[in-house]
Amino acid sequence: MRKLHILIVDDHALVRRGAREVLNSQRGWRVVGEAANGLEAVSKAVELKPDVAIVDVGIPGIDGIEVTRRVRKAAPDIKVLVLTMDESDQMVRRALDAGAQGYVLKSDLTDCLPKAVRAIAEGNRFLTPKVSDIVIGGFLNTKGRHQRASREGVSLGPREIEIIRLLNDGRTNKEIATTLGIAVRTVETHRSNIMHKLGLHSVAELIHYGLRHGIAAANGS
Repeated sequence: MRKLHILIVDDHALVRRGAREVLNSQRGWRVVGEAANGLEAVSKAVELKPDVAIVDVGIPGIDGIEVTRRVRKAAPDIKVLVLTMDESDQMVRRALDAGAQGYVLKSDLTDCLPKAVRAIAEGNRFLTPKVSDIVIGGFLNTKGRHQRASREGVSLGPREIEIIRLLNDGRTNKEIATTLGIAVRTVETHRSNIMHKLGLHSVAELIHYGLRHGIAAANGS
């Protein structure tokens, strides 16, 4: 079985070393590269094509959110796990909208890092319990059409619910199409219809909706 290849992006050498020790202790896992700034991170991700890139938000140059966006655009198969000290709902939203499959606080590094990497490597999303609370709290405090639509009893069909679940699991449109046996264009149409029906405008809002209504588990299980 091929090893799970991982890239670590953080401007603090001690954090990179700690993460590397935790990850390399896992059987079948290998840290194949490290980067200390945004441009280096994107370059190494494209060059090394790791299975998972662990990216800090506050790195020099382009920040971790933009790194996530560029990596996901250049190499969609790379799963991105954001590792940060930032606990704000706004930052969680930005990371998920940029394409991150997971969000782990540095305070939870030792306890949650292997579990998070394993989850997103398997195609699921991962939010630590604390981050899940932040996401749900942000959802409850958000005023918008999707809340009004929910109160007014907008219903979703089985296929629409399944697509939300797969999106919340971190699947791309192509992966959803393969799983459901439909065309990518059909997935895009369903996604557009769901967003319009619920009044949603971003992936983060879809995740909020899924969490709030029990469509997707926060830890990807």
